Amino acid sequence: RRRRWTGSLAVIAGLLGAQAAAADTLTEIRQRGDLRCGVTQGYPGISAPDDTGVWRGMDTDYCRALAAAILGPKPRVTFVPLSAKVRFTALQAGTVDILARYTSWTFSRDTRLGINFAGILYHDGQGFMVRRTLGVASARQLSGASLCTTTGTTTELNAADYFRSHGMTLRIVAFEKADEALAAYEAGRCDAYTTARMALAGQRTKLKDPAAHVVLPDTISKEPAGPAVRQGDDRFLKVARWVLNALVAAEELGITRADVPAMADSGNPEIRRLLGRDGDFGRYLGLDPLWAARAIGAVGNHGEMFARSIGALGLSRGVNRPWNKGGILYAPPFR
Repeated sequence: RRRRWTGSLAVIAGLLGAQAAAADTLTEIRQRGDLRCGVTQGYPGISAPDDTGVWRGMDTDYCRALAAAILGPKPRVTFVPLSAKVRFTALQAGTVDILARYTSWTFSRDTRLGINFAGILYHDGQGFMVRRTLGVASARQLSGASLCTTTGTTTELNAADYFRSHGMTLRIVAFEKADEALAAYEAGRCDAYTTARMALAGQRTKLKDPAAHVVLPDTISKEPAGPAVRQGDDRFLKVARWVLNALVAAEELGITRADVPAMADSGNPEIRRLLGRDGDFGRYLGLDPLWAARAIGAVGNHGEMFARSIGALGLSRGVNRPWNKGGILYAPPFR
């Protein structure tokens, strides 16, 4: 019995030690002088390098906002491209500080992987892309089709669930890298390419003749995507969460990237608290009073971020609008 208790205590001590190590992420970021952000290997609109090698997209903008809140004006961000297969291992191992890599918040990921989601940056759903010559107008017409996709994602399970529930058959052809799956689809190895709809819009732009392919109207899943940090890292989790909330709240309150300094003198008490004029909310996060003002000033509000990234691909915001503008994005009050 004593040996059993000794073993149990060793396990508990190991877990507590791992949590203590993880809890210093904020300090480590400041000591290094940069934020290490895990991103995709290249989804236009979400996270991908442009022609000059600068990373652009909704996820990368979030990382820049987080870095600005922590490190000050013109912070350094190191973008680490990760495949879906290794993304969680990289976060758990400390290779990256935060995973902002188009990752859907699911029950199993939240409870089994030793990570915590900071919130939802955008709401998406899984779709399908096919060649126009296939003459398919709906996913219900894809019974017996082969689907190219990426391994280590929710897409395989979602597709299997959808096809099974409609009495349809399918064949999954999975690849570790998204561009490998896309190349196989373009080469005719699959009848359709399936992933999240926002990612489909970006991947479609990489094809030799994008107009020859169409994204079907069907959405077969919920994909609430957002950043994740290591479990036990509560201080950093709160910073990551409230930076995201600040970007959403800024749009709710009418604050844009260009007018952050002017809005700090607003008569609206919540705007004044958000921008650091009143209340010094930053100290509860271990940050200075202007953390949110810097985050918004670095990338703009949620709407500005969406417009220049995912919106530039031709996608409408849909539910990805604030609650007071017809959507479902909702930031808790800064009070």
